[in-house]
Amino acid sequence: MQLVEAVKTKEDIELVRHKLVLNARGNELYADIWTFGLQVALRISDLLGITMQEALQGTLQVQERKTGKVRRIKLNDAARAVVARRRAQMPDAVYLFEVDSNRAKGKPVSRVAVAKAFKAVGDELGIALGTHSMRKSRGWAMHNAGVSIEMICRVLNHSSPAVTMAYLGITADEVADTYDQFVL
Repeated sequence: MQLVEAVKTKEDIELVRHKLVLNARGNELYADIWTFGLQVALRISDLLGITMQEALQGTLQVQERKTGKVRRIKLNDAARAVVARRRAQMPDAVYLFEVDSNRAKGKPVSRVAVAKAFKAVGDELGIALGTHSMRKSRGWAMHNAGVSIEMICRVLNHSSPAVTMAYLGITADEVADTYDQFVL
């Protein structure tokens, strides 16, 4: 499995979103997946399985395919805006991120298609971007804002804070910087 990176600044997060729209010739599907994924921090298999009806509730209850754990996620303003935009664009959609083609009517976009779109943007920007980057970016943003590792662990539904610390990919240089930042 290829390792992907977190996108660590708001400017770069917005740049990825913008490039996803440009590369799709104005279609906002992949950009909406990016934005929504950043808000809910779900794995792509769980994200693409969300139905429009579930999303319209304002709170998701998702049983993770990988772990079997149940997560309850309150949709924030950005996530609700994506839901409203998707609903307006595809009022009869079954899935939140449904394909708009006759051949795949009533099915969500594939994980492979999302990965391909993200990789293309990542290659363009020099970032190892993949479907897991949304989840990693949310974890990184929370960590950077001072949220405790334990809380990030709960949000990402990790089994332990040690898993979360490894997941965030804190570099040796970042650890070394703490010696200068915290002179006691």
